[in-house]
Amino acid sequence: MDVTPENFSAVAIFLRADWVVKVVMIGLALASLWSWGVIIDKLIRFGGLNREADRFEDQVSSGQSLEDVAAAAGDKPRHPLPRMLKSALHEWRDGRHKGPMTDTQAALLIQRVDRALDSVISRESAKAEDGLGSLAIIATASPFVGLFGTVWGIMHAFQAIAVQKNTNLSVVAPSIAEALFATAIGLAAAIPAYIAYNKFSTDAGKFTGRLEGFADDMAAAVARRVGGGA
Repeated sequence: MDVTPENFSAVAIFLRADWVVKVVMIGLALASLWSWGVIIDKLIRFGGLNREADRFEDQVSSGQSLEDVAAAAGDKPRHPLPRMLKSALHEWRDGRHKGPMTDTQAALLIQRVDRALDSVISRESAKAEDGLGSLAIIATASPFVGLFGTVWGIMHAFQAIAVQKNTNLSVVAPSIAEALFATAIGLAAAIPAYIAYNKFSTDAGKFTGRLEGFADDMAAAVARRVGGGA
């Protein structure tokens, strides 16, 4: 076999590879496509969530009443912040009493509001973290899968040497290239997944913190209303 650059193109290496190495390469390529799908989805999702949160917080701080802001958000808002506002107002309407509240009644009402808001935060945090588990698996497993393909390819290279009784570079180089190509695909799948996992884990934590901060503001608003008898 003449050793030429064409013999070492990605397509040539894949077609020449042992079936085990081919399975490894295909699996890693599919894992890489899956991780990029998650990455693109998370980029769009977090960008949209934060933009809508900025707009809604501007409305809340514009001086309008909370009831007006909630009404403007519609009956079934998709973003968690208006849902949290509606949930807090719903608990306030259901739990308020005519005239001043006793300390016990006020504490129970605020507790109900906290529970309702915590429920929304829990669900939205789970949604924000959805898909991160697959990124973590791809980031940690892909290098080892690629290493398996590398070890198998090197074994195949030694087998070729033994069969042909020849240590010429033209005999050894193709199998070594197949082995190293499997490692390269494994790293190509793992590195973006690892970077994306860390970034989106941080983004999910920040978004959860934003929801918790808004929940604290809602609880404080209800507490002021309870104290003022509104």
